Amino acid sequence: MNEETYRERKQDPSLKLFVVLSKASRTLSDLAQKDMTRYGLNPTEFGTLELLYHRGKQPLQKIGERILLASGSITYVVNNLEKKGLLVRETAAHDRRISYADISDKGRDLLNEIFPQHWAELERITAGLNDEEKEQAIQLIKKLGLEADQLR
Repeated sequence: MNEETYRERKQDPSLKLFVVLSKASRTLSDLAQKDMTRYGLNPTEFGTLELLYHRGKQPLQKIGERILLASGSITYVVNNLEKKGLLVRETAAHDRRISYADISDKGRDLLNEIFPQHWAELERITAGLNDEEKEQAIQLIKKLGLEADQLR
């Protein structure tokens, strides 16, 4: 690649967008994960509890799909949360092969306590944009993601 071609590519908005989105995503994720660990939960445990808190009882395979986790990993996470007393596991009466997870009273109490603090931290982390800019960013990034998803 000659120097002129390199300069043209360096100015390409596609490359710049990818780099900026990647760096911003990494920074935002790192800050959010740091906040989650304050509560003694790793990000997948927090995500699982948050899903159950907001959506109710879920089949284990659906939890993995919703928080983008492999089925073997979700079993490990559910086992850990069950040991901590933060969720309960149930077997479906109609099909013994299907297991559900539901947030326990202890888990609900924990989320009731920590979620407002976590939400405030997310507000602080994203304070670089006002609400209107956040809505615009949501629409643009969603559009970009949906289009990119078609390439799979």
